[in-house]
Amino acid sequence: MIKRNIVNGYKDEAYPPFPTKWTRFWRKFFPWQIIRFFVLNLKIMRIVVGGHS
Repeated sequence: MIKRNIVNGYKDEAYPPFPTKWTRFWRKFFPWQIIRFFVLNLKIMRIVVGGHS
């Protein structure tokens, strides 16, 4: 007797959640993106400068 695996569809919990209205807003809000860009660059520069001392 051959045992076969039955494949069912994924449950809703397996899919990622949809972003909320505010999440989409902050992702597209250009001034916020500029601020995050500089914050990220400062973090990277701290790591680079700290490694060269």
